[in-house]
Amino acid sequence: MDHPNLKVAIEGDVAILTLNDPGTLNAANHGMTKALTATFERIAFGESAVRAVILTGEGRAFCSGANLSASGSLTSSGDRPRDVGDTLRDVYNPLVNAMRDLPCPIVAAVNGPAVGIGCAFALVADLIVAAESAYFQLSFNRIGLIPDGGSTYLLPRLIGKARAMEMALLGERIPARQALDWGLINRCVADGELASSALVLAKQLAAGPMSLRLIRRAMWASLDSGWAEQLDVEVDAQREAGYSHDFVEGVAAFQQKRAAVFQGR
Repeated sequence: MDHPNLKVAIEGDVAILTLNDPGTLNAANHGMTKALTATFERIAFGESAVRAVILTGEGRAFCSGANLSASGSLTSSGDRPRDVGDTLRDVYNPLVNAMRDLPCPIVAAVNGPAVGIGCAFALVADLIVAAESAYFQLSFNRIGLIPDGGSTYLLPRLIGKARAMEMALLGERIPARQALDWGLINRCVADGELASSALVLAKQLAAGPMSLRLIRRAMWASLDSGWAEQLDVEVDAQREAGYSHDFVEGVAAFQQKRAAVFQGR
């Protein structure tokens, strides 16, 4: 699904998805969000040989949140209030679910403000690399809404209840360096090094075995599983990994004292 507010580039086996509405600081409109969802779904269905994804923003922002000025605004529908829950269910939740269920890793390259739903987009990624000038913010309290896009699920698990409450209730900016200290992101790099740093990580992931898909699945499952249930998850995933071509290659490479060449299968 093509859309003028989404750029898709393929570099080898890495897809680079760029939110492309710099005039609004890449505020998420419905068309952009649905196009992004469709792109992740195409990747999941194997329509290309993509083995890792980078999600970033054009210009000086990652994503400034939902575009409240766009047609189809959240605030009204004709002469009655719009059901904002419908927007979550129909537009934003399908995207974060598509990201969570993707069979390959996602690197969020946060090049500037990641605000509101834009913050949620970053949090669903597997690895978050942020430029030093970037910041993260849940500013829903300023417009009378609650954090969404899975933020209320992920934040307490990522940074603990106290810091999650601070972000959600106060709506203050969390600079990239502070986000790194909190464990909210993986790396903070100089602005000029963001694109190259994210690409190095994505290429490393793309060169990995198919078990990376199973690792993602198991880690997501662990957020809701008890001990015994999670051990069963590991058994099932390890069984699947053990039948893979990449496991055979990995063992052979270890025995032959050479670098493994994985094919993602």
